Amino acid sequence: MAWAKPISYRLPEETAKFKPIANVEVVQNNCTACHSSDYIETQPRAQKSKKEFWQAEVTKMIKVYGAPIEEADIGKIVDYLAANY
Repeated sequence: MAWAKPISYRLPEETAKFKPIANVEVVQNNCTACHSSDYIETQPRAQKSKKEFWQAEVTKMIKVYGAPIEEADIGKIVDYLAANY
């Protein structure tokens, strides 16, 4: 039986930074548990309703990917992302 040899690699530094305004900690604690701030930065911008877009994205993260986001944090995350992205 052959065993795969473990490999190590270095991830690139993040280039996107969260704006240090209200609820930034909630976003950092919930969103960056699974992906980088760069991932958020690359999401589409030309949305009619940013709030609806981010609500759908956060809902998808919870329902499809199993993100353990508490109910009380959902609105804070959506508001922060809609205001800044």
